[in-house]
Amino acid sequence: MELPLDFATLRLIWWALMGVLLIGFALTDGFDLGVGALLPFVAKTDEERRMVINTVGATWEGNQVWFVLGGGAIFAAWPFVYAVSFSGFYLAMYLVLSALILRPVAFKYRSKRPQAAWRRFWDGCLFISGFVPALVFGVAVGNVLIGVPFRLDSDLRAFYEGTLLGLFTPFSLLCGLLSVSMLVLHGAAWLGLKAERGPVADRARAIGTVAALLSLALFAAGGLAAAFGDLGFRITGALDVNGFSNPLRTAVQAAPGAWLDNYGRYPWMMLAPALGFLGAAAALLGLWRRSEPLAFGGSSASALGIIATVGLSMFPFILPSSIDAQSSLTVWNASSSHLTLFVMLIVTAIFLPLILIYTAWVYRVLWGRSTTAALRTNPDLY
Repeated sequence: MELPLDFATLRLIWWALMGVLLIGFALTDGFDLGVGALLPFVAKTDEERRMVINTVGATWEGNQVWFVLGGGAIFAAWPFVYAVSFSGFYLAMYLVLSALILRPVAFKYRSKRPQAAWRRFWDGCLFISGFVPALVFGVAVGNVLIGVPFRLDSDLRAFYEGTLLGLFTPFSLLCGLLSVSMLVLHGAAWLGLKAERGPVADRARAIGTVAALLSLALFAAGGLAAAFGDLGFRITGALDVNGFSNPLRTAVQAAPGAWLDNYGRYPWMMLAPALGFLGAAAALLGLWRRSEPLAFGGSSASALGIIATVGLSMFPFILPSSIDAQSSLTVWNASSSHLTLFVMLIVTAIFLPLILIYTAWVYRVLWGRSTTAALRTNPDLY
């Protein structure tokens, strides 16, 4: 059957869609994680903590849809990537999921008993469920940029040769801290929009200012490491963008500095890192001027730019191998079949707009500031 889109175009579309899903997760569930990580520091009384929790209480479950969609898209569109990453990063994924499992339990159980110790325990769980995933996601991205220690045999069976502690290298920790600061900034900007004006908003603004400065510094440090460190891979042989998926058919070698190659070929890609820096600067300005829309818009733009920078720098690589460059997974050699990608694209074209429309409607209906006064009169609040 002749399909209206060729194989290479579908692969490129699905690479872009995977980026859209990751960015959607960062922009929505990202501020949930940021608010959780901020909870012990911006709220000092039980009433303040309840107010902070209720800034995300109405929407956090829906925001997790982006995380589920991202995992599903990797499984269906990039089976090699799913097989290697989810098996190789198994313990890291277990750590993330364990932290995320704490979140719904903490939301539901925290206010069921009045004892201070009980509520402090669940507040600690909410902090863990925000900080740990933010850190581990960044560490995982750092390891992808370095190269993941896996290899494929002649039967395309994957063998992972790394350890959990081996994931925490200086560069990957830098990426982890950048992820934390980026999401803490996003969470602080969200509290500026959703929390009542007062001590909580003032504390969030102060911490968000530090997070914005750290985001700028760590993003710049990551760029310097990419330019002058031992990071990068390059395709050296002939490339068949419409060929069947077999990672071993692509000639690849480690090439320090190669993550900057695309910016020379396609200067428009510089928009991504520029957006990462300018967004964080705009968020910083918004926090200083007490302009909540500017702060949140800036933090959103910064997260979009930082994530897009990673994807565009690595293109066409998705998961390079640090121990056998020949096993590296790219957009052109690790996808599902031509027909599978086309059928999935039709399904996505139908359901993704519905998700976006429903999400926008929910935020419109549930918009408004969370206040301490509402806690005394609204029985539906946490």
